[in-house]
Amino acid sequence: MPETKMTEIPGLSKNARTVLEKRYLKRDSDGKVLETPVDMFQRVARAIADADRKFDKKADTKARADQFFRIMTSFEFLPNSPTLMNAGRELGQLSACFVLPVGDAMEDIFDAVKYTALIHKSGGGTGFSFSRLRPANDVVMSTKGISSGPISFMRVFDAATETIKQGGTRRGANMGILRVDHPDIMDFIMCKDDQKQLNNFNISVGLTEAFMEAVERDQEYNLINPRDGQPCGTLNARKVFSRIVKQAWKNGEPGIIFLDRLNKDNPTPKIGMIESTNPCGEQPLLPYESCNLGSINLGKMVKDGEVNWSRLKEVVQLAVHFLDNVIEVNNYPLPQIDEMTRSNRKIGLGVMGWADMLILLGIPYNSVEAIRLGEKVMHFINEEGRIYSRQLAASRGTFPNFAGSVYDRPGEGPIRNATVTTIAPTGTISIIANASSGVEPLFAVSFVRQVLDKNILVEVNPIFEEIAKEGGFYSDELMQRIAEHGTVQDIHEIPEEVRRAFVTAHDITPEVHIEMQAAFQKYTDNAVSKTVNFPNSATIEDVEKVYRLAYQLGCKGVTIYRDGSRDEQVLSTGKKEEPEKAAHAEEKRSIKRERPRALKGWTYQMQTGCGPLYVTINEDRAGLFELFTTMGKAGGCAASQSEAIGRMVSLAWRSGVQARQVIKQLLGISCHCPAGFGESKVLSCADAVAKAIQAHMQAAGYDTGLELQAPERGACPECGGIVEHEGGCMVCRVCGYSECA
Repeated sequence: MPETKMTEIPGLSKNARTVLEKRYLKRDSDGKVLETPVDMFQRVARAIADADRKFDKKADTKARADQFFRIMTSFEFLPNSPTLMNAGRELGQLSACFVLPVGDAMEDIFDAVKYTALIHKSGGGTGFSFSRLRPANDVVMSTKGISSGPISFMRVFDAATETIKQGGTRRGANMGILRVDHPDIMDFIMCKDDQKQLNNFNISVGLTEAFMEAVERDQEYNLINPRDGQPCGTLNARKVFSRIVKQAWKNGEPGIIFLDRLNKDNPTPKIGMIESTNPCGEQPLLPYESCNLGSINLGKMVKDGEVNWSRLKEVVQLAVHFLDNVIEVNNYPLPQIDEMTRSNRKIGLGVMGWADMLILLGIPYNSVEAIRLGEKVMHFINEEGRIYSRQLAASRGTFPNFAGSVYDRPGEGPIRNATVTTIAPTGTISIIANASSGVEPLFAVSFVRQVLDKNILVEVNPIFEEIAKEGGFYSDELMQRIAEHGTVQDIHEIPEEVRRAFVTAHDITPEVHIEMQAAFQKYTDNAVSKTVNFPNSATIEDVEKVYRLAYQLGCKGVTIYRDGSRDEQVLSTGKKEEPEKAAHAEEKRSIKRERPRALKGWTYQMQTGCGPLYVTINEDRAGLFELFTTMGKAGGCAASQSEAIGRMVSLAWRSGVQARQVIKQLLGISCHCPAGFGESKVLSCADAVAKAIQAHMQAAGYDTGLELQAPERGACPECGGIVEHEGGCMVCRVCGYSECA
């Protein structure tokens, strides 16, 4: 399989190959890569096709594996990352998303922590509702004490996640949800205000219909103590909503989830209520459920300038078959998850390459035609997916919890999978497919990327590059201009019809983002992961308008990101420093102070992954003068690099560079071996030096203009590449790093 041995995959980009080698391909104990991309796809195809034998001992699994292999290597369809990584291997855990219950008893809470560790170890992400936990300072009858509340326990989950390292392939990620009628809701809304804690959590407020009606009427609403289900106070709905909006404007969190809408579409309400979603918000799940996801590349579904509906139907059928098979061969991390997943058999077929499809069809993303086509395409995928799921039910049986489900009624009939469609973020698999992410617009047509060696690279969208070369207007200078300008909309040597097609995330109004999300949500069983991008200049009122619009248009949740609100971006879309200012700064730096014979200093011990690092900071009468480092264990690369950092910091200070600029450059640099967790976490020796300088500045009473902070999130912590905010998550389009895995 296939009959003619394939050795190379046509169209596999250099970036894709790098990502596969770093994160997906099988390695030996020494880290040596043992398989090629072709080998990986063959491994996955065979493992998933083998499930056919469970239903038909005479099944031609070789032919089925060949079909699966072809839709993956043509990049028409790709499953979620755990399936690519683990299918046909010993671990065998193939699902990306899980939801765990968090009960109010101490035993239940720490069982959930243990289960979280097992899931993260296997490569999955977890979602939780903390709404069952009694509020802070509430009575604890068993001890006659008082409870610490849900946020304190969220910190326990966060610390556990921080501790678990998932073999270097996928990071642990969590979704934390609290109902808006929980007594601790205001503390929850503010819990990530300073970005110093809960950094392994995305957080969302679970909004109810009653709350939204109270917002519209500017009324009070009841808070409910989960301990006894009784009202325990009131808040003004509009003020709470305004606080949610303000925090989202400030740093993108919390998001919002419309809980009643999730449960309105709950296919098995008699089994339980939906309390939470997976980390990126697109997969509502019952406690102990998991869902395996996959995405069709819509950019591959265009032929001769039209949507290739017949091929799209074929790929939908194969993808549903593939994802149903995943449920059979999956090695679940917990028996409860095994039972619940098999009982409901939820799958989540989504899309990527939507922006590519629109470009190939010549349709602007921000047009009524695009919105209508989005509805039509997703309606087609959802209907064809259900039709094929019904065919599978005829030969394989319905999902075990079918009785009493929404399908167990006249006019519906047997179906294999309780849900069929989900639109997930496709950060890493879209890099492999060289496609645009999910249903997002292009992030940029051309962008400047600064890599770790400080080289500047200009990267260009491949479709734009092809069109530009065919149209005769391609040049390196033009690509540089586009990268610096941030848009092609007012570069007039580019033909108008090309400019209309190549709109990017920041050429599009937030309202259009929501309208597109709503168009796909209309025909999606689960939910749609999408980020609504705002310019930095957006107001709080702009964010509130979008939140209200999302509610009005039927979205199930919203994630927003205001440009620059959480990070200092490596992406360069314009020249920001005035030449005169830069020249003045360079002149100031050229004045170098001479060293006196004696200086006073302080030494700080910092714990790093390489051992204790002693940082000595000396001052002269003018202020900070020099910095020395000593490793607890002598010799080695870490010691030499730390010494080099000390020398360069000393040179910078003696030349007039401010301490805050040094801190800013070093803080947040990460290595393979961090130490500690939470606010005390040290990411690398460079990070330790920055934290030591900051501690010294604060102790000495200097105003640094900086707070002790988590690593800046604009740059990829692994390669320094461009980062996109997608579905509430940070994704690197260069190396495949994903904050939410």
